[in-house]
Amino acid sequence: MSHQVETMAYAGELPWHGLGVPVSNDMSAYEMMEAAQLNWSVKKQPMYFMPNQDKGVLVEDKMLLVREEDNKQLDVVSSTWHPVQNQAAFDFFYDWVEEGNMEMHTAGSLKDGKLVWVLAKINETFEVLQNDIVEGYLLFTNPHQFGHSVNVRFTPIRVVCNNTLQLALGGNNYHSFSVDHTKPFDAHAVKDALGLSKDAMAVYGDKAKYLAQTTAKHESVDEYLKSLFPMTDYQKEKNHVRSRRAAQVMRLYNNGTPGSELAKETMWDAFNTVTYAYDHKFGKDNAARIQSSWYGTASVAKQEALSKAVDFANAA
Repeated sequence: MSHQVETMAYAGELPWHGLGVPVSNDMSAYEMMEAAQLNWSVKKQPMYFMPNQDKGVLVEDKMLLVREEDNKQLDVVSSTWHPVQNQAAFDFFYDWVEEGNMEMHTAGSLKDGKLVWVLAKINETFEVLQNDIVEGYLLFTNPHQFGHSVNVRFTPIRVVCNNTLQLALGGNNYHSFSVDHTKPFDAHAVKDALGLSKDAMAVYGDKAKYLAQTTAKHESVDEYLKSLFPMTDYQKEKNHVRSRRAAQVMRLYNNGTPGSELAKETMWDAFNTVTYAYDHKFGKDNAARIQSSWYGTASVAKQEALSKAVDFANAA
């Protein structure tokens, strides 16, 4: 397993990133915490500057964030920084799982324990086209890093190709909620702020079906990809037709990706080719793709890809 992945467990079928240790698919939230080896806690402790080997000087307003079990240093934080324990993530899901409204899916830690995440499958799905199903998931991210907030958000996944899709819902932000570490984490407040997943999934479903019903000519797909992956000045000077990444994704589109036969020659197929590239082709390994797709450049790029796909569909 990649050095970026410290521990990981998954229930049911192998997830899109292909990483983790398989566990039973009927686990409780706390059983998943144990299986993913996330049953550890963090604490703050004083930080000392060592100008020489004899005496340390206490650093004001800075503290070390360490893992209690092995005293491993995770980061340097402010004295007012409030740690959020891993168990808080599983507490968040516990009632929903016990009531049968969600199933634990995946949990793990990245960046040597600095980034802990839990993914649960919610009982919300929609059919874009016949046999083309999108399922809803709720992702809880708990970073043990200064400058990063706890985040809970809805994440759709297209089943046929295991593409992780991003909710790009215009000005509405009820599909995602962040809490910084300047105050204690309040799970009830987050749940209230998120509202019902049905709302976010319904809006996304409408966009997906609209793209699936919009025929896309080859020229339009080419322009769509060029807008997402523009050429550099050097490439323009050399009279290249398109950027390297645009050419790579166009080859994927022409050759077909998993599920493309269900939505052939539509903007839905074009959009999913882009998400497939980010989830399965770009990046040096699967662990890097997880970080990018959920927390990095790919997450932002997928939102842009959806927005532009709708724009191109409107212009068709």
